[in-house]
Amino acid sequence: MTTPFRYTQPPPPRSATGRTAEVYRQLSEDFGIDGAVTFVVLSSAPELLAATWALMRESLLAGDGSRTGKELAALGVSRANKCPFCVDAHTVLLHATGDHALAERLARGGTPDKEVQARMVAWGEATRVPGHPDLTPLPFFARHTAAYVGTALSFHFINRIVSALLTENLLPGNTQRFRPVRSLAGRSLAKTLRRRLTPGTSLALLDGAPGPGPSWAAGTTVAPAYAALRTAALAGADLLTEADQDLVRNVVAAWDGTHQPLVWDALPDRRNRPGARLAILAALAPYRITDEDVAAWKAWKQPPYTDRCLVRLVAYGAFAAVDRIERALPLGAPISHGVMDRQG
Repeated sequence: MTTPFRYTQPPPPRSATGRTAEVYRQLSEDFGIDGAVTFVVLSSAPELLAATWALMRESLLAGDGSRTGKELAALGVSRANKCPFCVDAHTVLLHATGDHALAERLARGGTPDKEVQARMVAWGEATRVPGHPDLTPLPFFARHTAAYVGTALSFHFINRIVSALLTENLLPGNTQRFRPVRSLAGRSLAKTLRRRLTPGTSLALLDGAPGPGPSWAAGTTVAPAYAALRTAALAGADLLTEADQDLVRNVVAAWDGTHQPLVWDALPDRRNRPGARLAILAALAPYRITDEDVAAWKAWKQPPYTDRCLVRLVAYGAFAAVDRIERALPLGAPISHGVMDRQG
């Protein structure tokens, strides 16, 4: 039997207890998917699992604005990050919105016919690259900024977790590549997707008081969710030496959003600095993490390696990139007329 998990062996969701079980319950009820592997892979670190779920729920599912618009932005982010698993997932979710023609056009790698929808995909793609011209004007109402930006940043994080720790198969046998399967899967989620969710339900799952969060999300439930994920993910720095932490920060700070070649000068050798190498790959090229990279870190890790260690280290690198992206977004830029929220 094949498994979607690379490098870890999460316990089955039915065996979960406490906070992890409550995340799975909310996932099933609010997202419509039982045991979503995107989240199960984080279950060895419940603080990361809960915060990742909270950010996605409060922005994409319960946040303001058009669900179609946010799915388009998330799909654009996933395209930019070369995450086929997440591109396929958002294509299925676009089927769930009822716009089957749009979903199939995007499944073929195309661009939406409607200019406003094309702008939303382009904005999502552009968030990866600081200073990209498609970042302005923002293609949504100012009052919806928290939901759209929170959605984009949540998938910059999730894309990296998925690319590092899961296979590319959204459905067994990659059957989501067939149009009837995509359509049927989307239709099965349509009823859940149309429900209006109450913001804030996920926040009770977070550790302590997450803090106020970023200014672009002030006054919304996205703010504490983002703050909680930032705290939980960056806590993974304790798996690295101070010198390796400095290296990761410096490499990510110098990153211009482009995809790295197979080998580049700033990437440390796995024999000497395997932890820093894994964190940098998780940030900038998670799809290039290899069995050899993980094995080298397992051999190096003291005390002994666990699934939780690997999940926390990958999350640390992933959020280092998210932090870099978030700081570069021109969120003080003029806002467009928000046509996605009328026509999306």
